[in-house]
Amino acid sequence: MLDGFEILTTSGVVLWSKSYIPISAGVINSFIKDVFIEETVVPGASVADDASAAKNPSYKKDKYTLRWASVKDLGLIFVAVYQSLLHLSWVDKLLDNIRILFVDLYGDQVKKPHTSIVECDFDGYFDQQVKELEGSAERPTQRAPQIVHDDLTPPSSSDNGLDEPPPHLPGLIGGHQRKPESNTPSTEVTPTSTPGTSRPGTPQKGHLLSAKPGRGGGMSRRAKKAAATNTATSIKNSKKKEKTGKSTGKQMRRWDAGGMADDNEDIVLDYSSTAVSGDMEGDSTSRPVSSGVDTVDAATSGTRTGKGQYVLKDLDDEVHLILQDANEKKAQSAISSKGVVGAGLGAISGLFRSVVGGKTLTKEDLEKPMKGMEEHLIKKNVAREAAVRLCDGVERELIGHKTGSFESVDSTIRTVMESSLRKILTPTTSLDILRSITSITQPSRSNPLSAPPRPYVISIVGVNGVGKSTNLSKLAFFLLQNNFKLLIAACDTFRSGAVEQLRVHARNLKELSQREGLGSVELYEKGYGKDAAHIAKDAVAHAAQQGFDVVLIDTAGRRHNDARLMSSLEKFAQLARPDKILMVGEALVGTDSVAQARAFNAAFGGKRGLDGFIISKCDTVGEMVGTLVSMVHATGIPVVFLGTGQHYGDLRTVNVGWVVGLLMS
Repeated sequence: MLDGFEILTTSGVVLWSKSYIPISAGVINSFIKDVFIEETVVPGASVADDASAAKNPSYKKDKYTLRWASVKDLGLIFVAVYQSLLHLSWVDKLLDNIRILFVDLYGDQVKKPHTSIVECDFDGYFDQQVKELEGSAERPTQRAPQIVHDDLTPPSSSDNGLDEPPPHLPGLIGGHQRKPESNTPSTEVTPTSTPGTSRPGTPQKGHLLSAKPGRGGGMSRRAKKAAATNTATSIKNSKKKEKTGKSTGKQMRRWDAGGMADDNEDIVLDYSSTAVSGDMEGDSTSRPVSSGVDTVDAATSGTRTGKGQYVLKDLDDEVHLILQDANEKKAQSAISSKGVVGAGLGAISGLFRSVVGGKTLTKEDLEKPMKGMEEHLIKKNVAREAAVRLCDGVERELIGHKTGSFESVDSTIRTVMESSLRKILTPTTSLDILRSITSITQPSRSNPLSAPPRPYVISIVGVNGVGKSTNLSKLAFFLLQNNFKLLIAACDTFRSGAVEQLRVHARNLKELSQREGLGSVELYEKGYGKDAAHIAKDAVAHAAQQGFDVVLIDTAGRRHNDARLMSSLEKFAQLARPDKILMVGEALVGTDSVAQARAFNAAFGGKRGLDGFIISKCDTVGEMVGTLVSMVHATGIPVVFLGTGQHYGDLRTVNVGWVVGLLMS
C-alpha cells in the first residue's frame, strides 16, 4: 500500500498531504531537487505539460519509489510514495484521478495569487479512490486457479511398475514436493481413481464374498454363482425397504381455515429462531445460536459530521461524475482537433450546418429535435406520459427563444431539458430525516408550546416484491448509526414468512449494533391473520411506554389497482398516524411507475399522502434511472433514498447532478 501522498506547488508549498507511516522530509526534498531544480534524473523534467503519470519516470530514494504527475497551468505536482519492494500497478491511475478531482474541486482557490493554504476536505475523496483502485487490483488475484479434477493422477510410464510423482498441474507454481511416505512398489499398472461418492470401509452383510480354501485361494464355479445370486437378492431387498421407508416417512400436513396445522403441533416450523429451547433437549436452559453476521463498514455508506451525526453520502457518484466529465472533455477535444486538421473544409462546413445563432425558434424548428429527445428519455426508462409532458414544457419554453451566437438547436434543447430535470428532482422541502426525528423525540424545552416527546413513526408501503422489508432494514441500520432506539413493527400479517424475515433482520441488526456499541433495535410482532392497522397502533403505544425513539412499520405488499387492498391503507394511516410514509418503488418498473405512485399517494385519504420515495434496485439498471423522474413528475413527491444493493449499508441519498447526467448521456 501507499506510504504517503502529497500535493504541492512548484514553489515548494504543500497544499495537501496524507501519510500512512512517517516519511523523512528529505525524500520529497531530494525528489524536488533532483527532478525539477537540477534536472539530474530527467533533463527538462519541468512541469511542461499535463501528461499522464505513466509517461513520467520513477524516482527512487533510499527504500522508496516516487511516482508523480503535474498540472502545468496551476503549477501543481502530485507525488505518491511507496516501498520499492512493492509493485503497485494502480498508482499511475490514482495520480491521474486525484489530479482531475483536485483541480475540479479546488482549482479556483489555487488560481488566486499568493495562495499558500487551500481550504479543503479532500481526505474522503482520496480514501474513496484508494479503496476503489486497491479493490479493483486485488479482485483478479483472489480467483483460485481452475483445476481439472478428471484424471489428476496419470498412468505410470515406468517399466518397473514403481509409482512416480505426478507432474505439476497447469497454472500452479512448482514448489517443494512432499516425499512419499512409503517406497513399496505398486502392484497395479494404472492407479485406481477415487470414487466420486464416499462408501463404507466395511462391506455390508450379504456383500462379503468368502473364498473357499484351496489351490490359489479361488472359488468354484458353483460357489461363485450362488454368491452372485445372494448379492443380487440382498440389493433388491434393500431397495424395496428404501422405497417403503420413503413412502411412509412423509405425511401430508393438514391446515385449517385459520392457516394453522391440525396435527403435529409440537413440530417447530419457524427456523428463524435465535435460540434452541432447552425443553426439547431435556434441559431448562437455552443457548443462543450465533448468526455469524458479517461486519458492515459504515464508512462506505456514510460519514459522521462534527456533531457526531451519521449522514449518508453520495461521494462515489460525485467522484465518478467528475472523472467521467473530465474523460469526455478530453475525448471531445481530441476528436475536434483531429476533425479540423484531418478533414479540412468539409468537416468545418458540416460543423456549422447545425448552427442557428441569433435565430428565433419556432414550432417547426423544434418538432424533430423534441421528438428525438422524447424517444431518448423513454429509452432511459422514463414513462411515456412523463416524457411527453417534459418535452411539451420544454417546447413551450423555447418557442420564441432567440439562440445565442454559435448555438445549435440541439444544444439549446439539451440545456433547457437539464434545467427542467433539475427543477423536478430537486426537493422543495427538507429531507433531513435526522432533524425531523430529533425535533419529535427531543423537543425544545425553552418553547412552552412544544409537544411532549414521543416516538417518530415511519411507515414503508409499496407493491409486492419491490424490497420493502430489505429497505426498511437498511433504513434501520442508518438510524442505528445515529444511536436511536428502534422498534420494528411486523404489520405484514398476510405474506407467509414476512414475520420471520423481519425477525432475522432484527436479530442481525441487533448483533451489529451490540458489536459496534451503537443504538438498539427490537421487533414487535403479533403473528399472522391479525388486523395490521391495530398492530401498528399497539406498536406505537408500546414504543411510547418503553421509550423508543423511532418506530419502523412494515406493511403488506399490494397491487395498486386492487381497490379492496388499497382501501385498508386509509384506516392504517388513521390508527398508526405515521410521521413519514415512504413508498418503495423499483428502478426496473418503467411505465407503470406513474400509476403506482398516484394510486398510493391517493390511498391514505384526502388529508394524507406519501412523504417520499425509496427507489430500490438502482444497481441493476445502469443509466436507465428514468423511474425517479416518472414518479416525482407524477406526484411532486421527492426521492429520499436510493437502494443500491443487498447489504445493510447499500442506501444512498440522491445526487441530482448524477441523475441528470445519466439521463442526458
